[in-house]
Amino acid sequence: MKENQNIKLKPKLSKKRHIAKTITWRIVGSIDTWVIGYIIIKFFSDGEQTNIKAIEAASYITGLELITKTIFYYFHERIWYGLNWITSNQKLRHIIKTISWRLVGAVDTILLVFIVYYFLFNTTEGASEVALSMFSIEIVTKMVLYYFHERIWFASNFGIIKPKDQ
Repeated sequence: MKENQNIKLKPKLSKKRHIAKTITWRIVGSIDTWVIGYIIIKFFSDGEQTNIKAIEAASYITGLELITKTIFYYFHERIWYGLNWITSNQKLRHIIKTISWRLVGAVDTILLVFIVYYFLFNTTEGASEVALSMFSIEIVTKMVLYYFHERIWFASNFGIIKPKDQ
């Protein structure tokens, strides 16, 4: 089997880089989730306490997401780092990585919406509309945000282990 010559160009990355990427992405992703969740839940809710319930539900979804997606993102980063896929077109790699992360993130968000609805509203009625609406909007917003997050980190030298001079 022929070894990809570009693998030799693959930089060594420290775990602190993956942790820092996880934290910065979680900040961006959580703000996006909270804003979208609040708007959608408020839109689908009715009653006099709509604003309070929307704030509460969006906050619970975002809070749970901080835990679940931080863990999932870290392992997603480690798995992608382990792949020996280096090309002359790193933008293509970032696009495919973006899509794979969005699939993981979408499943997580949908499940969290159902969990929050069940515990907060004692029903899952309305959860599917909210979950699918959030998914529909986040598929665009999060992919764009994630792609730019990846490109910024690609340009950064933070956590890159430089080879020792020989």
